[in-house]
Amino acid sequence: MQAATKKSCLQRLTRIAGQVRGVSGMIDGDRYCIDVLTQIQAIRAALKKVEDEVLADHVAHCVEHAIRSGDAKEQRKKVQELLDVIERAH
Repeated sequence: MQAATKKSCLQRLTRIAGQVRGVSGMIDGDRYCIDVLTQIQAIRAALKKVEDEVLADHVAHCVEHAIRSGDAKEQRKKVQELLDVIERAH
C-alpha cells in the first residue's frame, strides 16, 4: 500500500472508530432509533470510502505491477483476486 493511501485510510479508520463508539453511547443513552440508524449509515459510507481507496491503490500498484511483470500466472492471480473481492461486495 502506498504511504499516502495508508495514512489516509488510517485517519479515516480512526474517525470511524470514534463514530462507532458514539453510536454505542447513543444506544446506551436510549437515543432515538432514527438518529442511531443515521449514524450507522454514516459509518457504512465511511467504511465504503476506505474500501474504495484500498481497492484503487491495489489496482494502481499491485495489479499494475503484475501486468508490467509479464508473468501470465501472476496476472491471472491478480485478476482473480479482483473478481473474488468484487463478487463478495455484491
